[in-house]
Amino acid sequence: MDRLDTMRAFVAVVTEGSFTLAAERLALSPQLVSKYVSRLEQELGVRLLNRTTRKIHITEAGSRYALRAQQVLDDIDEMHRQLDDLQDSAQGLLRISAPVSFANLHMAPLLYYFQRAHPLVSIDLQLNDRKVDIVEEGFDIALRIGHLKDSSLIAKLITPIRLVMCAAPTYLAEHGTPHTLEDLQHHHYLHYSYLEINNRFPEHPWRHALSQAQSGLSCNNGEVLVKAAIAGAGIVIQPTFISGPAIAEGLLQVLLPEHEPDAMGLYAVYAHRQLLASKVRCFIDFMTGYFGEPPYWDHFDQQSGPA
Repeated sequence: MDRLDTMRAFVAVVTEGSFTLAAERLALSPQLVSKYVSRLEQELGVRLLNRTTRKIHITEAGSRYALRAQQVLDDIDEMHRQLDDLQDSAQGLLRISAPVSFANLHMAPLLYYFQRAHPLVSIDLQLNDRKVDIVEEGFDIALRIGHLKDSSLIAKLITPIRLVMCAAPTYLAEHGTPHTLEDLQHHHYLHYSYLEINNRFPEHPWRHALSQAQSGLSCNNGEVLVKAAIAGAGIVIQPTFISGPAIAEGLLQVLLPEHEPDAMGLYAVYAHRQLLASKVRCFIDFMTGYFGEPPYWDHFDQQSGPA
């Protein structure tokens, strides 16, 4: 008698509330289901169910075992589904939500190479910096940047995202180079307005120093702010996936690197771990490691993405 059969029979009885309903669910006879449960109790040496002529009552041991057994059975079923998926090619429409600047600068080659590897997948990429509701808005995957909070969604870290403070050499020649956090209050700060500074790095020393700086320009797009910084408008704090090429070309100079905050992350967020479609799993697997470690935009001497 297979251990998994006895586990499935017991979990079915607990879920359905009776041997008869459990037998119907499993397409077995009630007598065989009862035999399975009795054999499981004998093997475990503990009573899992108290039976009367009209009703069954689960014991404390039975309740604990049912919870763990269900988890084991779910894991086994998921493993089988994944193996089955290996036999099926990824196909269908894949809907992706992604941050505007990151997608503009780094997504096009990735999508091209992914579709070369999976030609049966069509892609609908929507760019938006707001936090979309994946389920309500019908997305398969949302790419998000930040320090993600706990939620019911599944999040896969794709690559770290660094934030650096920088300014153009021409600006620094005119206004001086800040050597301490206190020096920042005498400079023009190009403010990213979509996320308040308190939300971006709430405990970081930059928070107080920049709150005293002059806000020379406020914008909800990092690419615009970096271009303004290159033109000499002031000091900017932006991810290196935007500012990296300008730093590599000497158009921007990194400031106060000793105060750089901990890296954020680019995450692939999706709704369900179980029954995950092959197209979603293949895309997440494809993204993992694609940008390099560290990502290519942090090399500062490399201007193009991976082939």
